[in-house]
Amino acid sequence: MEVSMPNITLHQNGQVHRQEVAPNSNLVVLAGIKKFPNLRYGCGMGKCTRCKVKVLSGADGLPEPNWKENKMLGERLNDGYRLACQLYITNDLEISQE
Repeated sequence: MEVSMPNITLHQNGQVHRQEVAPNSNLVVLAGIKKFPNLRYGCGMGKCTRCKVKVLSGADGLPEPNWKENKMLGERLNDGYRLACQLYITNDLEISQE
């Protein structure tokens, strides 16, 4: 059985970056090892919000926000924001980061 590779579309500063990633990847880890180099990130532990992204499509394939996201993002969760460091990608996802 072939595993499908999720496609990530990142809108950032007027540019669009598309990349296929391995299933169950964490985008901040990939950014750290230069496999998803355009993503802005900081601590990688849900404490700084530097990796905050707005989910444009694919949110239904993401897990519910964890306690770190609830603490750091609060009401912004309702507007579609998530912390990329807390997400493991299993489906296509379109995000923006300004």
